[in-house]
Amino acid sequence: MKEYLIIDGYNVINGWSELKRLAEESLEEARIELVERMAEYQSCKGVHVVIVFDAHMVKGTMEKTETVKGIKVVFTKERETADSYIEKFIVQLSKRHRAAVVTNDWAEQQVVLGGGATRISVRELIIDYSAIKNNIQRKTEILQQQKDSLSNRIDPLVLEKLEKFRRRS
Repeated sequence: MKEYLIIDGYNVINGWSELKRLAEESLEEARIELVERMAEYQSCKGVHVVIVFDAHMVKGTMEKTETVKGIKVVFTKERETADSYIEKFIVQLSKRHRAAVVTNDWAEQQVVLGGGATRISVRELIIDYSAIKNNIQRKTEILQQQKDSLSNRIDPLVLEKLEKFRRRS
């Protein structure tokens, strides 16, 4: 059974202090950064991430869906909020898959729970994302130490021969 994480894009940007500061400079940059972070999250957690941005106030817009770095990014159509898109999406999705929605909107959380999905607050997402980043950093440091310690223990002539052999392969 596939797992989905549906994100209320602007709600998350406004609830994540780093992204909110970035949005004050450029909303586009904040959206790009959210997608970047969720691409990392998706690859580590093994969930399918869908980010929904509402364009309901933009005249004449049609729904637009694109895939960016493996993340499904949806811009709603005119007069459709991210909340209403997510509500419809959850009803379809929760019949066959597990789904969680990230939002701080209390009313939306209640609808999500009623639709068969779970809810995650923005704060919980930030904590989980930070834990993943710290775990990756620790593993990288350990691997670097192991690499450094191995090369320090090998005779320099043997190391040079191994490096020449590696380059020929």
